[in-house]
Amino acid sequence: PKMKEDNCLHAALICLGMLYYSHAITAEKLNHTRPSLHGHHEKGKEGQVLHRSKRGWVWNQFFVIEEYTGPDPVLVGRLHSDIDSGDGNIKYILSGEGAGIIFVIDDKSGNIHATKTLDREERAQYTLTAQAVDRNTNRPLEPPSEFIVKVQDINDNPPEFLHENYHANVPERSNVGTSVIQVTASDADDPTYGNSAKLVYSILEGQPYFSVEAQTGIIRTALPNMDREAKEEYHVVIQAKDMGGHMGGLSGTTKVTITLTDVNDNPPKFPQSVYQMSVSEAAVPGEEVGRVKAKDPDIGENGLVAYSIIDGDGMDMFEITTDYETQEGVVKLKKRLDFETKKSYSLKVEAANVHIDPKFISNGPFKDTVTVKISVEDADEPPVFLKPSYIFEVQENAASGTVVGKVHAKDPDAANSAIRYSIDRHTDLERYFIINAEDGNIKTIKALDREEIAWHNISVFAVEVHKQHQEAKVPVAIKVVDVNDNAPKFAAAYEAFVCENARSNQQFITISADDKDDSANGPRFIFSLPPEIIHNPNFTLRDNRDNTASVLVRREGFSRQKQDLYLLPIVISDGGLPPMSSTNTLTIRVCGCDSNGSLLSCNAEAYILNAGLSTGALIAILACIVILLVIVVLFVTLKRQKKEPLIVFEEEDVRENIITYDDEGGGEEDTEAFDIATLQNPDGINGFIPRKDIKPEYQYMPRPGLRPAPNSVDVDDFINTRIQEADNDPTAPPYDSIQIYGYEGRGSVAGSLSSLESATTDSDLDYDYLQNWGPRFKKLADLYGSKDTFDDDS
Repeated sequence: PKMKEDNCLHAALICLGMLYYSHAITAEKLNHTRPSLHGHHEKGKEGQVLHRSKRGWVWNQFFVIEEYTGPDPVLVGRLHSDIDSGDGNIKYILSGEGAGIIFVIDDKSGNIHATKTLDREERAQYTLTAQAVDRNTNRPLEPPSEFIVKVQDINDNPPEFLHENYHANVPERSNVGTSVIQVTASDADDPTYGNSAKLVYSILEGQPYFSVEAQTGIIRTALPNMDREAKEEYHVVIQAKDMGGHMGGLSGTTKVTITLTDVNDNPPKFPQSVYQMSVSEAAVPGEEVGRVKAKDPDIGENGLVAYSIIDGDGMDMFEITTDYETQEGVVKLKKRLDFETKKSYSLKVEAANVHIDPKFISNGPFKDTVTVKISVEDADEPPVFLKPSYIFEVQENAASGTVVGKVHAKDPDAANSAIRYSIDRHTDLERYFIINAEDGNIKTIKALDREEIAWHNISVFAVEVHKQHQEAKVPVAIKVVDVNDNAPKFAAAYEAFVCENARSNQQFITISADDKDDSANGPRFIFSLPPEIIHNPNFTLRDNRDNTASVLVRREGFSRQKQDLYLLPIVISDGGLPPMSSTNTLTIRVCGCDSNGSLLSCNAEAYILNAGLSTGALIAILACIVILLVIVVLFVTLKRQKKEPLIVFEEEDVRENIITYDDEGGGEEDTEAFDIATLQNPDGINGFIPRKDIKPEYQYMPRPGLRPAPNSVDVDDFINTRIQEADNDPTAPPYDSIQIYGYEGRGSVAGSLSSLESATTDSDLDYDYLQNWGPRFKKLADLYGSKDTFDDDS
């Protein structure tokens, strides 16, 4: 095709230029090379003629076009020396970079060919060394010399951008020509040769919004007032073309995503002019009523909106806050509402941008207003007492049914339902009061005592008649007013002491009084003696007028032997209306004192005892006597316990009821089943049989008529007889549950079954037959065999 022909023509022109350039260089070099052996002659020193050798190399550098794809190797150039006469005796040798691999030389003609396709972008030039030698002797005929083979560039690389995709931002409404971003492409071709690397930028997509500078690749805005709210993102395609942008050049593209950033160019705007809201009158302060929202198409801080109430009759009742997450204005209740007082409110709410851009202040005020109408809904409210609390007074000891006070509540709703009252019995457990359910009058049920409870704190409920769930509660404090119903008394249990040697008019005790009534009913106590003893010869009383009184001695000399105790009645009156009084008795003891008036003894017995023993000594003597009596009783008790039977059963072991018998049976006479007569000892029918477990201290005769007939077999009679014998046995404690029989019977062939005496008697049994029972019974035969047999075995 046409492009291939153009490349061939171009290569031919380059070759012609190379040849011309080579000849020019050769001509120039011939003037500067060293003398040839066949060149000019110069006269040396001392008449010697020197011959300057003329250099025969005819090159300096060669050029090879890159990317050659012809069928034959490319001829790079020819090496030729003037010494070469053409007879074939000179051999050309090539060495250096790529010699023998990329570049080969004909050693006879000196022609150099490139055997491979070269790429300037991989390597731009090669340095080679050429030398001419004698073919036969390999002797160098010329010194080696270097030359360069340069790779000639062609436009075989398109431009490439540094990034495949670019991202850039530019503020909306920017002026035309505002720089957005610079894109840069590079070309691998030789920038010093031709236009292969000369790039020109152009925009393929993105008009008419953006443009690009052809030489620098800077992208700029091309339209004024681009609005982010209309379109936020743009996709731009930029092309870079080499060969200066002319036809035939190679090109590359890149994509640029340009985003418009937001500026505050839009004011907030309410979508409607009026908002309707409603709230119940039962709502509590802080409860949300509704929300309003002004739309602002800006984003981020440019879209932040703050809300405020600027006018309206509900400014005191409502407030508005900003929810920055949803950009809404939240209307909240500020105070309690009353449907019966006001049924609707109106607010004027303003929404304004928080951040304003001075560049766009001319766009108008960045705020908007809206009207919010709030209607109050009626709620079923509980009754309301006219007062938050009540305080009443009632006198103590008032009669049952006395009116204490009256509470009043009303229904705040328009229906004005009837109210019923009741007392919370948890606050009046003793049921002192009752309330009239219709009118709220509180009365007493029983008398009150201020000295017991001075204040009664109760709670009263008010409930709507038709709506029992609607109730209110109010505290009622009832003060019990004091009445002078308590007479004053001694403040303490006084006991006075007066010395036998007391002087006349000597004060020996000061007394005071106490009154349970309130201080208003007893501002001062009055002390006096009863009229009948006002002329008491022993003591007198003096009122100190400070709620105390002093008791004084009227005469001198007291004797404990004559009288050691005096009782002085004292009358105490309070100042109440009417006054209350009581008579209190003061106990006065006569004591012995020393010369200084210190008490020594107040006991009259000290002068009566002749031996001079005090009360403490008498108590000690009595205590010793009691201790001795206790020791004697313990000694007698321990001695009696030693007389218990030898067979003792521990009371702790109650696992079994064990009855122990010392009787071994009636022997051969026991031939009749359950013949209890065989257990009777014939030797003891008419006499006393002593017990074997103890040693009796004396004998006793059994009472006649208790022993059954010898031949009686009545078990009941037998047992009863034994029980009576045991009960009447004075020699030991009565063991009612234990009976011991010591009779073994008479006439037994075997005699006693006891083995205690068997060791002393010879056995009548013959065990010689055990010898015939085999080896297993040999041991028994040895033990129980006859003595003769035993002797024989031994």
